[in-house]
Amino acid sequence: MEIYPITIERDDGAFLVGFPDFPQAHTFGDTAAEALERAVDALETAIAALMTDRRAIPRPSPTRGRRTVSLPPLAAAKVGLYRAMRAGGINKAELGRRLGLHGPQVDRLLDLRHASRLDQLEQALRAVGKRLVVDVRAA
Repeated sequence: MEIYPITIERDDGAFLVGFPDFPQAHTFGDTAAEALERAVDALETAIAALMTDRRAIPRPSPTRGRRTVSLPPLAAAKVGLYRAMRAGGINKAELGRRLGLHGPQVDRLLDLRHASRLDQLEQALRAVGKRLVVDVRAA
């Protein structure tokens, strides 16, 4: 699970959320709860932009008692696939060849907003020498 620390502060009646690991990402809400709900979208947007630019995605920094935001599990799996591809020097075309997929299909596997099937992500991860591990913990 990708759990990133956030900062949240009050400013003129709004609650502002920032991400120490993603200085370009910010969001807000009229309440702290609303700001936290929007924080997941802001995090996904920042990560998607890094992926589009073919840049590294930072690992979460230590939380040190700060509030946190978690990537949804499917998005975390896609980030794991992206990182594994970068580490292995595997581009989208090569992944497509390994999986027998066309470019748009590979793009959807890496699109954080697309509801890919978990079995497809498992297959893609195996194709880059990784495996998906699912864990259930107390809330």
